[in-house]
Amino acid sequence: MSLDLALGIARSGLAAVQRGLAQSSQNIGNAETPGYTRKTVPQHAASGAGLPAGVRTGEAQRAVDSALLARLEESRAGEAAAALRERLLSGVERAQGAPGDGTALTDALGALRGGLIGLRASPADAGLQRGALEAAETLARRLNETSDAIQRARQEAQDTIEGEVAAINATLREIAALTNRLKSGLEGDPAAIEDRRDAAVARLAESLEVRAVRQGSGDIVLIARGGMVLPLDPDSDVFSVAPATLSPQAFHGPGGTLPGVMLNGLDVTASLLGGRLGEAVALRDRTLPRLQAEADLAAAHIAARFEAQGLRLFTDTGGGVPATGAYAGSAQIGFAGRIAVNPAVAANPALLRDGTHAVPGFAPNPPGGPAGFATLLDRVLDFTFGADAAPGTPWPAVPVTGLGPDGSLASPFAAPPTIEGYVARLVSAQAADRAAATAARSEAGSLRTSLEARLRRESGVDVDAEMAGLVALQNAYAANARVVGTVQAMWDSLLAAMR
Repeated sequence: MSLDLALGIARSGLAAVQRGLAQSSQNIGNAETPGYTRKTVPQHAASGAGLPAGVRTGEAQRAVDSALLARLEESRAGEAAAALRERLLSGVERAQGAPGDGTALTDALGALRGGLIGLRASPADAGLQRGALEAAETLARRLNETSDAIQRARQEAQDTIEGEVAAINATLREIAALTNRLKSGLEGDPAAIEDRRDAAVARLAESLEVRAVRQGSGDIVLIARGGMVLPLDPDSDVFSVAPATLSPQAFHGPGGTLPGVMLNGLDVTASLLGGRLGEAVALRDRTLPRLQAEADLAAAHIAARFEAQGLRLFTDTGGGVPATGAYAGSAQIGFAGRIAVNPAVAANPALLRDGTHAVPGFAPNPPGGPAGFATLLDRVLDFTFGADAAPGTPWPAVPVTGLGPDGSLASPFAAPPTIEGYVARLVSAQAADRAAATAARSEAGSLRTSLEARLRRESGVDVDAEMAGLVALQNAYAANARVVGTVQAMWDSLLAAMR
């Protein structure tokens, strides 16, 4: 082997060691940087004309498990969706109260029945009349607060849709720009650019569940849950949605007034699944309208069942009681937010004893009638709170299908025959929805934490291992330096012999 060849091999070794030292130092310096993955410098032996030619190094490479990244992105989407659902449903649950805590909607209805039972024992007692009236006002107020909480949550879901669309557009533009840099190969460290792109995909996954298909050329394909491929354009937004102010009557779909989420001009609202955007759409268009319908039906059937016995205790702001029956398109929509105690009863609580109007089988207590008149109270306690509207005639069932402004929704439970049973069932079901969201968030969070820990073990920086690698590189550097020194000495001896 010639001295020139030996010197060239040693110099290539020194250059390779220098790159390795620089990369190890960079790894150690970024060990705590979020999203940073350990980089290695690949090396291979070079040869020419059958002779060794030293060591050649390639571009820094990452050690990342694509399947693990995909599972991590899915867990982030699940956690973000469940957290949004838990937060919005918790507001509704707080408004209607938890079963058994004394302030729930069920407790308010029970208190009204208790107040009427007490009044039945002494129908002329003004204090008992006032107590029953206050119980009725509390029930109406609790229904109002529940409806208001549902509408606030639904508006927040709409606002979340608008915010997530803007965030998704910005992230897609970033991913597109980074992908173009990787494909061109003309600027920046490819491995570092891939780290940045993975961080952007992680943010995108929280907004909308996606699967990232990473390709060898540096390209990437983003596929949303359900199969929709997301376009990548560094210069323009691909999603859009119009702002909206919601009402109980508003809905998205044929004949509706709520805006859809558009992808390059095509309505893809129904295709958006997972992440905060998919969950916000589900809450706005399905979950919260169903909760509103159940509250409205409870309010409407409470008012109607009192009305049928001769006591117009609850009315809307116009003094009327909505007809019960099919929900979609009816005056029942939003009634839980409008229900109030009849002003005539509020002004004259004695009407709780006497009645407000005649119905088949009942005539109100006439002016100056008996102070102990109990006919109305018996009817109310037997029938308004019972399963029958009259002896042998059951109440029409509270609808559990055809709910929502467009009639496309259904309750997840069967309706009991009594109004107290129905209210208890809806409160329980809505509390279960929130509890399920809490459990889903906890489970997804635990999975995400576990996957992130595994990713750090497999792709993160182990400082101890890097330090050990630095020692090995330093030894390799010293060995190559000795070769260079030896060759230099041999050249010096050869030149001295020739003088």
